[in-house]
Amino acid sequence: MAKHDDASSIPVGASRNGQETPEETLVRAFNGLRDELIGTLVFVLGNREDAKDAAQDAFIKCWNAREQLPQVVNLRAWIFRVSFNTAKDMQRSAWHRRAKPLLAEQYTMMAKDAGPGPTLERKESVDRLRLAILELREEEKEVFLLRQNGDLTYEAIAELRGCPVSTVKTQMRTALEKLRRVLNPAETPV
Repeated sequence: MAKHDDASSIPVGASRNGQETPEETLVRAFNGLRDELIGTLVFVLGNREDAKDAAQDAFIKCWNAREQLPQVVNLRAWIFRVSFNTAKDMQRSAWHRRAKPLLAEQYTMMAKDAGPGPTLERKESVDRLRLAILELREEEKEVFLLRQNGDLTYEAIAELRGCPVSTVKTQMRTALEKLRRVLNPAETPV
């Protein structure tokens, strides 16, 4: 069987005759998405430790639902949806209700060979983006992260959130406009 780099193209339901089992596919996909998934969950939960916990809980939920894997069309989207729901559940719980600061410098990796100018500019851009995402209304942030990082369609997000597709598209458009204004203030009309 050919190796796949993109988790969304991973076939699910392979038999044991020299191919991956659904369980092996799930583990490989989750491992491949882990860093990106945790990075997304940091925006939802506010810190890396809670994001790691949510990712771990989400893996357990996915593992417990592994009999559904043959029906999963987009494994990447399914993993992100389960993870995002897990994070939202954690966020609603009494233990996680207190606000936790997001320290952007903890999550920004510096390039090895970049000079101080480009590195500083990149860090400032990343910091502005992170802060801008955190400033979005909850529903805008959720739609943006599910669409951009989770690779979910507008229809899947609408179904997940229990609202019309037009609402999801409006929230995404609003989120993108707000992020553009923060990242490109010179282009903002007066």
